[in-house]
Amino acid sequence: MKVLFVASEVAGFAKTGGLGDVAAALPRALAGRGHDVRVVMPMYPRVRTEGRTFETVVREASVDLGGTRVHYSVHAATLPDSKVPVYCVRCPGLFDRPSIYTQDADEHLRFAVLQWAALQLCQRLRFAPDVVHANDWQTALLPVLLRTMFAWDRLFDATRTVLTIHNIGHQGGFDARVLPQTGLGEASHHFHQEQLREGRINFLLTGLLYAHAITTVSPTYAREIQRPEHGVGLDAFLRERSSVLFGILNGIDELAWSPETDALLPHRFSESDLSGKERCKEELLGAAGLPYRPEVPVLGIVSRLAWQKGFDLCFTVLPRLLASRAVQLVVLGTGEPKYEALFTQLGRRFPKQVVYKPAFSEPLAHLIEAGSDMFLMPSRYEPCGLNQMYSLKYGTPPIVHHTGGLADTVAPYDRRTGRGNGFVFEHFDETGLRFALSQALSAWGSGKGEDRERWQALMRNGMRARFGWDERVAAYEQVYRMVAPGR
Repeated sequence: MKVLFVASEVAGFAKTGGLGDVAAALPRALAGRGHDVRVVMPMYPRVRTEGRTFETVVREASVDLGGTRVHYSVHAATLPDSKVPVYCVRCPGLFDRPSIYTQDADEHLRFAVLQWAALQLCQRLRFAPDVVHANDWQTALLPVLLRTMFAWDRLFDATRTVLTIHNIGHQGGFDARVLPQTGLGEASHHFHQEQLREGRINFLLTGLLYAHAITTVSPTYAREIQRPEHGVGLDAFLRERSSVLFGILNGIDELAWSPETDALLPHRFSESDLSGKERCKEELLGAAGLPYRPEVPVLGIVSRLAWQKGFDLCFTVLPRLLASRAVQLVVLGTGEPKYEALFTQLGRRFPKQVVYKPAFSEPLAHLIEAGSDMFLMPSRYEPCGLNQMYSLKYGTPPIVHHTGGLADTVAPYDRRTGRGNGFVFEHFDETGLRFALSQALSAWGSGKGEDRERWQALMRNGMRARFGWDERVAAYEQVYRMVAPGR
């Protein structure tokens, strides 16, 4: 199949989160199965890194959006570890900013230009995609653009659209007065009319109304967003389109995240030889300046420190835990000041038990995944989540809230049967988190003898799981074939 994949970020070029990972890994996996995949993204300053070469594909082009004439060019590179072309839309006035996403008044225009440029590029290349795969609100106007402003071009006669929701909390809501600058002023009847009358438009909702299929990043999240408590105002629309809504769990790069081959680890290990993991624990504690005691469990956290991630539950639970149990905690991440203050204060109050690193370091992230005994991820909601999968691969049982992709990947451990790969709490409250932590510490026991043997069996349960993209790509192929049956 011929697939046009359009995203606001792509790992290897510019990335802030899981969308970027998917926008690199899925096209690479699709190309590996013989599909002709083209990726389109903005050319941010960070994309033009030293040593990367680009071929100029479109030297100069323009689009008139509601009387605003925007000029751009397009430059091609290759997705790392593949032959997939990545077409970068260069428009310095819109994309040369410190951040990928902004709160600027022209945010709607930035990503409207990306979408118009992607379809105009297809016209210039005479590339007739079977599927245009849009991602999140930044590209969610593509389905309606194809049905309206590009409907005249026979090139797109057989083109169908798929829209992936990576996080429904981000919807691209704007004042309706910017509608002409989307280039869809003449097609305003395709927008939600009640919202228009209220003076607002919603990019993501518009995409949900017109995409031939909708996917999201885990089966449980697909069900959750159809309920008011998780749908962020779009649940009713998603229920109406439930017959074409599919939850496909994200994959991970098992070449980059494998304890057997990870070049960032000081010691490597495997399911059959776990000795390197204990040495990673010793290295982690040494780097953190904490005492190494094999029988004391280490809790690891690698996260954005944000409301979504559930750290509100930690304000009372963690101080009580640290004061009453022999437990160590290593935290890596930045975010909202109140959460940074929480972990800073814990480090001061428990200097022999807690270290907080207010930064991000890829090598340290890998070492925490490998050197911790347990991984704490109490997310309030989590569309998919990757860190719990990394943790499982590295023999670090996760402690998670039963939501989204966490529910789809972490099975509660049962000491009687030896089944399960982590520790799960159902209700998002302090009692739930305390329950999951107590279950984990009870399973850890003394950390010696028979307790140690049982814990290692639990570790291996997680390490055996397969989370690579080879296991995921077939589900996307199935959706593509559903919307484009001739292919």
